[in-house]
Amino acid sequence: MNFKDATLPEIDAALREAHIAYLSYKNLGGKKKGEFLRTIADEIGALGNTLIQTAMRETNLPEARVISERGRTTGHCRMFAQLVEEGSWVEARIDSAQPNRTPLPRADLRKMLVPIGPVVVFGAANFPLAYSTAGGDTAAALAAGCPVIVKAHPAHAETSELVAEAIKKAISKTKMPQNIFQHFHGKSFEIGQALVKHPLTKAVGFTGSLAGGKALFDLANQRPEPIPVFAEMSSINPVYLLPESLGRNYDKTALMLASSITQGVGQFCTNPGLMIAVDDDGLKQYIKKLSEEILKTPAGTMLHQGIANNYHKRLAESLAQKGITIEAQATDAGSTMQGRPTVVSVAAKDFLKNPILAEEVFGPFSLIVKCEDVSEFNSIAVHQHGQLTSSIIGEEPEVKKHQNLLNLLKEKAGRLIINGVPTGVEVVPSQNHGGPYPATTDSRFTAVGPDSIKRFARPVSFQNFPDALLPDELKEQNPLNIWRMRDFEWTKK
Repeated sequence: MNFKDATLPEIDAALREAHIAYLSYKNLGGKKKGEFLRTIADEIGALGNTLIQTAMRETNLPEARVISERGRTTGHCRMFAQLVEEGSWVEARIDSAQPNRTPLPRADLRKMLVPIGPVVVFGAANFPLAYSTAGGDTAAALAAGCPVIVKAHPAHAETSELVAEAIKKAISKTKMPQNIFQHFHGKSFEIGQALVKHPLTKAVGFTGSLAGGKALFDLANQRPEPIPVFAEMSSINPVYLLPESLGRNYDKTALMLASSITQGVGQFCTNPGLMIAVDDDGLKQYIKKLSEEILKTPAGTMLHQGIANNYHKRLAESLAQKGITIEAQATDAGSTMQGRPTVVSVAAKDFLKNPILAEEVFGPFSLIVKCEDVSEFNSIAVHQHGQLTSSIIGEEPEVKKHQNLLNLLKEKAGRLIINGVPTGVEVVPSQNHGGPYPATTDSRFTAVGPDSIKRFARPVSFQNFPDALLPDELKEQNPLNIWRMRDFEWTKK
């Protein structure tokens, strides 16, 4: 099915309409927004098998994965509904007046988070539901009180259109302002550029390539009024294999990482694309077992031809680098639409000299860096760009010996993992899905979990306001019964 690309006049009209809708939507209470978000989840669920089959046809994803992703998408909506209904997410602060303070009195000051304005969201290629039309960015922005303009990803345009219609039904059923959600198609960069540069756009959400996210970030900073771009872009998620533990547990570790490398044909931003280990007998046994698992994993069909082409290109480029040894590669090369699982290795000294080897290969690929000793681990860690995750595989006594490594990784990643794989991102308050550049454009925020709402809000202080003029969240009697910090103490009083 072909969808008409948006025109520049349509984009201009949409942002103007979104701004008008924002003026009323931003003042709606949490109960109304919660009802709206729950209705979105219900309407997506009501699409039934039509949505599942459409997403499978457009993306080549298996049924179980699409069903799981639908659950995650509707779960996002219900999670944010619960968050805004409770209301404490606004981080209300009250510092009472001190009229008798000397030498100068102190005014009454109250602060809370308020919505930032219309948000543009770009659908992700690798998640047709959970990071696309009604995905985490959209749900977080709507929960914050921001209208959303979505640009559908061309690789799953029909799926996006179905979800967009579900959101519009939810708007109608809950009597929300009509233009708090708008949806466009478009393959050209010009359309994305127009959405980011429009003066009424106040923030951007993006999940995709480093090149795409950086281009949007640069556009946003070239505006007369720069705006935040919350882009999740590139990560190779290094895994450090401690030698003593690897020597004892190479079998179990190989099975765990082989599964993570090949899961979903490697098309996750948390794919473990780099493994660091000491070149000893334990590593040899590990590589032997890992190779057995990779060899029996067939080439898998990738999401779309663009991702497949990029994987083949980046894989060939990586294999051509100095010092690279192919440790294991699936026997069947597959078609041009398929990704061939591949694990290669390189000496640490060659890795440190070659920045190409530290770049993401998006697909079922991982690079083993062979170190002469454990001290080289720290050199690799210092060399790393910002990451979404960094992992250490080792038994507790051995991990304790490597506090310096842990401290280095804390500076490089948004999520630290011990004895686990980076794939699998739980949608919970303690989750942080972000990291220093180029993993994201702003490491202070998460793209997953309830705290992701904070990307689309900003703090405002109210000084010496009469109680009747204050938002309910800051009124003296706390009519919403939310948690607030009052004179440095958390209370509902």
